[in-house]
Amino acid sequence: MGDKESGQISANAAEVYDQIYLPALFAEWSFRVLDAAQIQMGQRILDVACGTGVLAKTIFEQIGDEGSVVGVDNNEGMLAIARKKAPQIEWIQAPAEKLPLEDENFDIVVSQFGLMFFEDKKTALKEMFRVLRPNGNIVIVVWDSIKNIPGFAAENQLWQRLFGDESVDEVPYSLGEQRTLKQLFSSANIYNMNIQAQHGTARFPSIKIWMDAGVKGWAQDDMINDRQYKLLLKEAEQEFAHFVKSDGSVAFPTQAHIVTASKPADSE
Repeated sequence: MGDKESGQISANAAEVYDQIYLPALFAEWSFRVLDAAQIQMGQRILDVACGTGVLAKTIFEQIGDEGSVVGVDNNEGMLAIARKKAPQIEWIQAPAEKLPLEDENFDIVVSQFGLMFFEDKKTALKEMFRVLRPNGNIVIVVWDSIKNIPGFAAENQLWQRLFGDESVDEVPYSLGEQRTLKQLFSSANIYNMNIQAQHGTARFPSIKIWMDAGVKGWAQDDMINDRQYKLLLKEAEQEFAHFVKSDGSVAFPTQAHIVTASKPADSE
């Protein structure tokens, strides 16, 4: 079983995560990160908390052999999938708070939906800025507050009602307030930042697959038994019917913050 506070998940959960959550939630954000980072051919790019590699792979496909991409994640289950997808990318297992990389070694540093789970967020941001070259760009994406993502707000409420407060996972949305983000970046001596809220859409093939992702593809894997899962699915099919489209698929709006900043040329 994984750890929802740190985002650590089991190898089996990583497979489900890659098969369901990746296309449902994360794939649409990769090109937005590329745009925000102003990535160019020939650059050296670091993806921190790369997960199963969707962003790093998208970047590599854009810059090809003219540049280079490195993906870092602390979860070996995630990296095992990333290595299979793109063996040509350098994948490193390490915590974001202690990157085993040289100073000022990358033109761009990106991190998509990972900052919320770092044990020491301030240190992680300092590490990302340390390995960034002067005038380089950093781009961080985090989910907005859960109140602005109705599907996941409803899902959390259902888990809480059925299985208690300990089953609720609020960590992914813990940096949803822009004021909180600004304070965090400032504490890491990153001041020239810009925060842009952008809308997205979560899409699951069905309510069952959506619930499967929550049960088997994240840190709650193995938290509930088969009987409880059947209850969860029954209740979800009733409560979440308003998210279901005519073809049986599920869609609901999401919102995330894209944070950008540049490293000053005279940064120490």
